[in-house]
Amino acid sequence: MNEWIEALQKHLPEKQIMTDLADRHSYSFDASFGEYLPEIVVQAKNKGEVVQIVKIANEHQIPIYPRGQGTCLSGGPLPVNGGIVLDLSQWPEEIDVSADDLTVTVSPSVLTANIDKAAREHGLMYAPDPSSAHVATIGGNLAENSGGPRGLKYGVTKDFVLGLELVTPEGEIIRTGGKTIKNVTGIDLTKLLVGSEGTLGVITEATLKLVPKPPAVQTLMAVFDDVRLAGQAISRTLTSGILPSKMEFMDQACIRAVENFQPAGLPTDAAAIVIIELDGHPETLSIEKELIQDIMKNIGARDTVIPESQEDAAKIWHSRKQVSPAIAKIKPTKVSEDATVPRSKIPDMMDRLKEIKERHNVEIVVFGHAGDGNLHPNVLCDKRDQEEMGRVELAVEEIFQAAIDLGGTLSGEHGIGTMKAPFMENELGEVGLDMMRRIKDAWDPNGIMNPGKIFPEKGQKLVLRSE
Repeated sequence: MNEWIEALQKHLPEKQIMTDLADRHSYSFDASFGEYLPEIVVQAKNKGEVVQIVKIANEHQIPIYPRGQGTCLSGGPLPVNGGIVLDLSQWPEEIDVSADDLTVTVSPSVLTANIDKAAREHGLMYAPDPSSAHVATIGGNLAENSGGPRGLKYGVTKDFVLGLELVTPEGEIIRTGGKTIKNVTGIDLTKLLVGSEGTLGVITEATLKLVPKPPAVQTLMAVFDDVRLAGQAISRTLTSGILPSKMEFMDQACIRAVENFQPAGLPTDAAAIVIIELDGHPETLSIEKELIQDIMKNIGARDTVIPESQEDAAKIWHSRKQVSPAIAKIKPTKVSEDATVPRSKIPDMMDRLKEIKERHNVEIVVFGHAGDGNLHPNVLCDKRDQEEMGRVELAVEEIFQAAIDLGGTLSGEHGIGTMKAPFMENELGEVGLDMMRRIKDAWDPNGIMNPGKIFPEKGQKLVLRSE
């Protein structure tokens, strides 16, 4: 151990290497479950330092775990095998907007919200908008292929990546893609790397696509007395020829939690609400607004609320943003999932969630980006209660299986990490998972890059209880 630490000390400033127990503990967890203590934490502030760190790790076959701000909900940066946590959050922020090309080149440490902020100064927009955008780094978003409410119309992170700079597991620098919108040269390594969760290398730069900022937006809120009707309204809207930029769902438990947390006038007696945002030309929005009102009325919505001002609309969207902190007040622990199903299967998924809740006697609240089928079932519990957490583990397993049974997927935006690795074969099959392993082995022959993620060990199970 001393040999490889001494090698790191030769190539990095002393203040960027942390071995004290307190420092190591602060990097032992993320926003998911489990704590794993690294042997050392190293901060990298440029690609030259990343190259040296990775080369040393590869030479000595030391696990290396890239990390941004630690907001990951799936265990992506957790150092499950000890080794090195590579902290990229202290890298100086670099944002270079090329407005004429509708592109921006960024360092991995840039907060995602700051990319959109810089783009808007040029009348442009960076569309991916994960809820943690104001605190999460773009490097983490790239690793996990993060999404958000605007994913319905614009897509997720991978849909906006034109090119990457990457330090390979052997310490070489490669560039994938480029700065052009069209690029069909060879195998698309850029798409391979986005969402690979740090298992194939360390991203040190990204060139991202920007789009023109829409000239106007319009918010609507449909109120339902039946959850299945709310699900049907989503499909009916999307098959009508209207494509909202956002289409969000909140069940009654979420509505009541928000109103208890920060009252905003949401209808607490409703079974569910669907919040819609349209964007585009004002005249188009005027027509689409009326069409959606008709759709909601015809399908059985109790009411469709049209905010009278931008401030009122912002209040509704703020309420949606407050769901996560609001439901955290109900019980001290929440297991946040993002099982995703085909949009037509949302009503069926809601039925399955109700059955799971009753069968295991657990508290499940549901919200999410319903327009693209990306639901967020949150199981509320108390991790100090071992018996309850056992029931929660069973419930979460059934939530994943329900999504797969309905033709869906384990994750729409949170990634696999440690949380969902045990269920990968259920979705991909034995051969599909083996093909992914082969790619990993070819890129990272010594297996140093973020081991313990995506690929389950034999017999691995979901564990939420403390040992």
